[in-house]
Amino acid sequence: MPLLPDAITQLQAHLSKLPGVGPRSAERIALHLVQADPAVSRQLADALVTARTKVCFCERCGSLTENSPCMLCEHPARDASLVCVVERAVDVLSLEKSGAFKGRYHVLGGRLSPTNGVGPEDLRIAQLESRLSSEPIREVVMALATDVEGDATCHYLARRLSSRGIRITRIAHGMPAGSGLEFADELTLSRALEGRRDLS
Repeated sequence: MPLLPDAITQLQAHLSKLPGVGPRSAERIALHLVQADPAVSRQLADALVTARTKVCFCERCGSLTENSPCMLCEHPARDASLVCVVERAVDVLSLEKSGAFKGRYHVLGGRLSPTNGVGPEDLRIAQLESRLSSEPIREVVMALATDVEGDATCHYLARRLSSRGIRITRIAHGMPAGSGLEFADELTLSRALEGRRDLS
């Protein structure tokens, strides 16, 4: 005999599909929602539907927005000569939280992965090239993952864009802040040494 009513089990199953929500967390959230004031569940449902309906991808950069072009593309204080290429729209949020980047963005929508059938035509590369032709971009910063697919995508883009006479860079990779050498793998240490810079 099942311990929970079927409706709660179904809710738990849907919640457990969310990133970072395991079976136990999904069960706790489901139990909380069915025992909370009905207004809480209605507000959550309304917020989900509203967000899904209103949020779209910026036609220019590909980041999440309610209005396209997004406020990052339209902001006059952003450096229009500097574009940071990222894999996913959520990567823009991570970089913005750092407060270190003041240029604009371009979301590829993935990375090259021949084994998964993802080729250049499946990414927003043509849109990037169009922007390079129509915007005053002088530098493209690659901020992609440091795995094989991320490296391959960076190298492919660097070759494809090299004839345009713009600077193509990649963010430095190395030791995370507050970490010791004993916690770093060989590849991280190698890239940290390669990306070293002068202190003086």
